[in-house]
Amino acid sequence: MIDIKYSAEVKAAKAAGTALVALESTIITHGMPYPQNIEVAAQVEQDIRDAGATPATIAVIDGHLHVGLEADQLQKLGQAKDVAKLSRADFAACLANGGTGATTVAATMIAAHLAGIQVFATGGIGGVHKGAESSFDISADLLELAATPVTVVAAGAKAILDVPKTLEVLETQGVPVIGYGQDSFPAFWSSQSDLSVPLRMDDADQIARAHAMRQAVGLPGGQLIANPIPKADEIAAETLAPVITQAQAEADAKGVSGKAVTPFLLQRIFELTEGRSLTANIALVRNNARLASQIARALISLRV
Repeated sequence: MIDIKYSAEVKAAKAAGTALVALESTIITHGMPYPQNIEVAAQVEQDIRDAGATPATIAVIDGHLHVGLEADQLQKLGQAKDVAKLSRADFAACLANGGTGATTVAATMIAAHLAGIQVFATGGIGGVHKGAESSFDISADLLELAATPVTVVAAGAKAILDVPKTLEVLETQGVPVIGYGQDSFPAFWSSQSDLSVPLRMDDADQIARAHAMRQAVGLPGGQLIANPIPKADEIAAETLAPVITQAQAEADAKGVSGKAVTPFLLQRIFELTEGRSLTANIALVRNNARLASQIARALISLRV
């Protein structure tokens, strides 16, 4: 059995049986520069507390799985160099070899499930990359959603991806894709797209009941809750489309491939939007954290 290191706050919440929300750590190590990364991580954690739940930021530090980070650990991680970006394939190896790594969506889901946490808030999931019919570049996040029973709240898939193919893979894998309060699948930085969600739910109680029912009938895997970015914070899809096209063309011209594609595209989009993409990203993560807290509290209510 793996030895999980719980923060004092998470340990107290587990003992009290109160709501917990998992958070990934790649936003800290790979998402933005220090000290903004620490400031945003602390703000998202506080949003969860304000919504009546306890945040559990997950990371591997010196070969130990940490569920919940103390303030000094968050600071240290935020300034660390050459931190591994962990997914399903390298999560166990990092633990076994005493490494330090930040968890992606897939690895955070695995760790959350090990810790008994049922709800996870992130920005956007990974998915099928453009040109995947040649590269076979498909994020492990999609298969993790099919395997691990954690409800993931995200603002859809990252808009740089082939979103229609991403939805097709999720459907093939039997993953419920639930639009929160709308029939359109959100487009990450934009609240709307021309794609429909297979399912729609309008409150946290409905989502919690669906999560519990999947477990009751023995279905594997989790749920993807597609939570649109607030209208006041979005960047219109028609504004972003040519920016994404330009960034993708530059990546192709430079021969960027594999794991390097996503960070390259996100950095170029940040530059081309003069920082607006990052501002929107922060807003949507905070929005997802608040909804995830409501779902986590609703799940606790179902146990009473």
